[in-house]
Amino acid sequence: MDQLIDVSLFAAALRMITPILLAALGGAICARVGLFNVGLEGLILVGAFSAILGNYLTGSITMAILFAIGCSLLFALLFAYMSINLQANVIVVGIAINFLAAGLTTFALRAIFNVKGAYYDKDMQGLPKLDIPLIKDIPWIGDVFSGQSILVYVSIIIVILLQIYLYKTVSGFRLLAAGENPTAARSIGLPVRRIQYLAVLLCGALCGLAGAQLSLGNVTMFTEGMTSGRGFIALVATMLGQSNPIGVAGASILFGFMEALSYRLQNFSIPSNLSAMLPFVVTIIAMIFFKNNGYKDEAKKSNGSSR
Repeated sequence: MDQLIDVSLFAAALRMITPILLAALGGAICARVGLFNVGLEGLILVGAFSAILGNYLTGSITMAILFAIGCSLLFALLFAYMSINLQANVIVVGIAINFLAAGLTTFALRAIFNVKGAYYDKDMQGLPKLDIPLIKDIPWIGDVFSGQSILVYVSIIIVILLQIYLYKTVSGFRLLAAGENPTAARSIGLPVRRIQYLAVLLCGALCGLAGAQLSLGNVTMFTEGMTSGRGFIALVATMLGQSNPIGVAGASILFGFMEALSYRLQNFSIPSNLSAMLPFVVTIIAMIFFKNNGYKDEAKKSNGSSR
């Protein structure tokens, strides 16, 4: 058991949690304004590829992150325009975004890097690791929480700030009102469409950060379809957390830990195909035992909130 569950497992789990958490927070913001964003998978994938491309073109980690955010924002803008202005079904639009991202990143991988399947450059620098003073010297805690990439700590800060913003500020309450009852929100002069656009763009930015963590933080490479369902797991984390940042963080911790555990199990002669199923099996079990109708209401509202 000590070989299975140790300090390195929890440190790896923290890295695995971050992309899921950032994307799930983006999905929560969309859900709060009545837009059920199924396109998280595609937005993360675009962010992951764009981060590698930005790093390749500029050699700067900062520019790579900004480039990832920018490209994900373009896809998020497309989702917003089709869902809000054209009033298309958000589920269909989200699925289309996923297919578009998968096809476009595969094409760009071959067109730009002239490779198939994956791109890796041994000279490319990933996200820098930060050692936290004082905490790094604490046994076990320092080994887990210190030495992580900057986006790991940024994701924790975002959870706190988003919780305060949604439930302690006037603009946060306006955002909630725009999704809860858009007709009533319009009647008191709230710009519902503008709020929805802002929410979708924030979601795109968070998914861009999630992609950057995935391709430059967890590893330093890009492979076709490297999100491997993390966007859908993030969507489930949004549902289980009831679009509450703290609840979403709790659900993301569960799924991120299961993902890290699935990799660890491969060291114990367990077939990789079976161990890779673990996060998805836990996702299904969580949906069965912790289900409620909140996310169903959000999905129903998303079809009429932008009307």
